[in-house]
Amino acid sequence: MRNQNLFSALLAAFPAELDATAIETDSGLYYTWRDLDRASARIANLLKSLKLAKGARVAVQVEKSVEAVLLYLATLRAGYVFLPLNTAYQRAEIEYFIGNAEPEVVVCASHNEGWMREVAHAAGTRHVFTLDDGRTGTLLDAAAPMPDMHSVVPRRADDLAAILYTSGTTGRSKGAMLSHGNLLSNAQVLKSYWGWRAGDVLIHTLPIFHVHGLFVALHGALLNGSKMIWLARFDPAMVVRRLPDATVFMGVPTLYVRLLQEPGLDRAAVRNMRLFISGSAPLLIETFRAWQERTGHVILERYGMSETIMLTSNPCDPAQGARRGGTVGFPLPGVQLRVAGEDDRPLATGETGGIQVKGPNVFKGYWRMPEKTREEFTADGYFRTGDVGHVDAAGYLCIVGRSKDLIISGGYNVYPAEIEACINEMPGVAESAVVGVPHPDFGEVGVAVVIPRAGARPEAADILARLRAQLANFKIPKHCALVPELPRNAMGKVQKNVLREKFEALFLA
Repeated sequence: MRNQNLFSALLAAFPAELDATAIETDSGLYYTWRDLDRASARIANLLKSLKLAKGARVAVQVEKSVEAVLLYLATLRAGYVFLPLNTAYQRAEIEYFIGNAEPEVVVCASHNEGWMREVAHAAGTRHVFTLDDGRTGTLLDAAAPMPDMHSVVPRRADDLAAILYTSGTTGRSKGAMLSHGNLLSNAQVLKSYWGWRAGDVLIHTLPIFHVHGLFVALHGALLNGSKMIWLARFDPAMVVRRLPDATVFMGVPTLYVRLLQEPGLDRAAVRNMRLFISGSAPLLIETFRAWQERTGHVILERYGMSETIMLTSNPCDPAQGARRGGTVGFPLPGVQLRVAGEDDRPLATGETGGIQVKGPNVFKGYWRMPEKTREEFTADGYFRTGDVGHVDAAGYLCIVGRSKDLIISGGYNVYPAEIEACINEMPGVAESAVVGVPHPDFGEVGVAVVIPRAGARPEAADILARLRAQLANFKIPKHCALVPELPRNAMGKVQKNVLREKFEALFLA
C-alpha cells in the first residue's frame, strides 16, 4: 500500500538543502528543515512509546509556537489524530471536548496543568503533558532522549488525521473529522491555484488551532518548501517591518484593518510581496478598496470552513479573471458547488439559496454524531454548508448571509444559542437574544439583548462579566442591552432581523 499519510507528502516537499532556514521566529530563533524532521521524529517516537491505540486522539491546547507545530507534525507521522483546541476555551468548554473526544494524550500550557489534569483523568485520559511557548514543558523533556529518526506510519487517504470542533447552533459543539486525503488534496490544489513558487516566503501571524493558520497557511508553506517568518502573535508594526522580506501574507479581515492603521504601510513596504489572502470572515468592501489604493495590491478573498477546508477562491492568475471585492471567487478545482433551495434542487444563476458542496476536501462527518452527519448531507452527497449566497453571471460566488444566525467575529465562529443558554440561566434574566452586527475591526460582533425577570434589575456589565467566566473571550458580546420585550412574529418567534437592524450602526459611528 502506498503510504498516503499527509506527513509523507510534507516531508517529501522539504528542500534538498535541509540546513536551510525553514522557520524564523520573532524571538530570533531559526529552525532548519532538518530540525523539523528530527524534532518531530523525537516527539513521534515518544507517542509511539506510550503504546496508544490505533486512531488515538491527541488533544492540544497550547500557545502558538514552533514546538506546537512539531507536535502536530509528530502526531501525523505517528499515525494518530490531532485535536487542536482554541487557547481561549475555558474549563467548562474543555470538559465537553475532552469528554466527547476521549483523547489518550492531552497537551496543555503548564499554568493550566492542574485543572486540565483533573478534566483529562475524569475522561479516562492516561497521559497529560505540558508545552509552553518558551520551548519548555514536560512534553519536550520526555521527547529529548528519544531517537531522532522515525519511519512515517502508513495511513490510507481516508484515515482520520484531525478533528476540529465547530460550535453547534444548539450549544453542543461538533467534531469535524478530516482525513489525510482531505487535507492533502486541498493543500495540493491551493499550491497550484495560488501559484506557490520557489523562493516564496510566508509571514505566519495566524493562530494554529484554526483551519486558516494550521492547514491553509502552514500546509501551504511546508508543501512548497517555503520559509516562514513566524510571529507568535499578530503585531501590525512587526508585520509591516517584515513585509519586504516576504512574498505571501494570509490574514483575517481584522488584520488588514489594523495594518491599514500603520503609517509605515506603503508601496515600498510591499515591493517584494506577491500575494495577500483574506478569509475566515467577510472582508468589507471599504477595506478591500483601501488596501488596493494604499499598496497597489488586490487582496485575494477565499471561502472555506472547518468541515471542508478551502472551497472557493478569487483567481490568483489574472488570466483566470479579476479578484472581485465582495465575492469569494470560483469553486476550486475538484470542488462541486451549487446553490439550492430548501428542497435541495439547484437554483438558477443569480438566485439566492443554501450553498452546498462536494469534493475530496469535504470531511468524513461529525465525530460520534452519525445522525447529525446524515442530516447535513443531501441524498446525492452534497454537504449543506449552512451559508447562504448566489453565483453571479460570471461564476463568482457571493455569500450574503448564514443560516442559523452564525456570527463570525475576527475569523472565529460564534453561535448565539450557546451564549443565550448561558445568559438565560443567570439570576434575574427572563430571556435573551444574541445577534451579530457590523464592526469596523472584527467584521462582526455579538450584541446581547436581555429581558429582565419581573421585579429584577440585572446589570448589563454583570451579565457580560459572568459570561467571561464561562466562555472564550471571542464569544463574549461587545454590548448588552436590557429591554422590556423582544420583537416577535405571529408565531411568537424572536425576529432577530429586527434586532440586527436596531443595533447595526452601534459600532459604525
